[in-house]
Amino acid sequence: MHRLLRFLSRAGLDGFSLLILVTVVFAWLFPEAGSTDSPLHLKQVGNVGVAFIFFFYGLKLDPAKLLAQLGHWKMHLLIQSTTFIIFPLIILFFRSIFYTPESDLLWVGTFYLAALPSTVSSSVVMVSIAGGNIPAAIFNASISSLIGIFLTPVWMNIFVSANDLSASDLSGVIINLCFQVLLPVAAGLALHSRLGFIATRFKNQLRYIDQAIILLIVFRAFCDSFLNNMFDGYSITELVVLSALMLLFFFVMLAVMQLLAVRMGFSREDRITVIFCGSKKSLVQGAVMGQVLFPGAAALGILLLPLMIYHGLQLFAGSILAQQFARSRA
Repeated sequence: MHRLLRFLSRAGLDGFSLLILVTVVFAWLFPEAGSTDSPLHLKQVGNVGVAFIFFFYGLKLDPAKLLAQLGHWKMHLLIQSTTFIIFPLIILFFRSIFYTPESDLLWVGTFYLAALPSTVSSSVVMVSIAGGNIPAAIFNASISSLIGIFLTPVWMNIFVSANDLSASDLSGVIINLCFQVLLPVAAGLALHSRLGFIATRFKNQLRYIDQAIILLIVFRAFCDSFLNNMFDGYSITELVVLSALMLLFFFVMLAVMQLLAVRMGFSREDRITVIFCGSKKSLVQGAVMGQVLFPGAAALGILLLPLMIYHGLQLFAGSILAQQFARSRA
């Protein structure tokens, strides 16, 4: 058991996925506590917390190391194209096959997942375990987060029709995200040379704070959804099917990444980086952008559901794959 827990911890499965499930249960039991009208002012706390997350994210980045990676532009272009173009197009293809009117909200959430940037921490961890190009993984995960501020709202603005779930005014959304995400990252980058050691020294404590803030955002989203009975009509079977589709999407992306990386003649280390960075999606930015893109949507909990399922699956399946790469190198 100890070996299993240590393995899961190395892969990023440190209990956070379980805490997400517990948070959803609490939202179901006490929906008034996290609702929009709650006296606890959780929205304001979450907004401050988001700025905190991305400030320390920028503080951890070394500008010199990022600039040193610019020479690998072909690999970077492939990863970013996969994250923001190929992934959404594949989801649109699957939607044309499996779509039903009853699953409309879940498909909006699934496409939102597809339009999001790559995650940072788990991508780098798994590239490290598998023996990939770690500096390139850090570069692509970091750049993906910044590109997502602009491309994710554009994709959602195109995809979501004019109804109650429509995204806010595009320019307003991007400006809002710049204030909540881009400016804190830029401030952290600017202070890296002076204060970067803080982010390194307290990285474990900062990770726990990040996770607590994301759990708070998830709690708020599901409280509103439960209060407005947005989950009525969804059966356990439909959720199981959704989980199976999320797993299918993940493996389809892995196969696409492997095929493209081999065709482009990348080394083993670079192929590993392409596979893991191109197939991941960020729960952090998904939770942050969701409350900006859909500020008044009672269905935000449903919209985040595919992302949360994919988050757990990408950690579990990705960790197994990373270990297989590590064994094949030995």
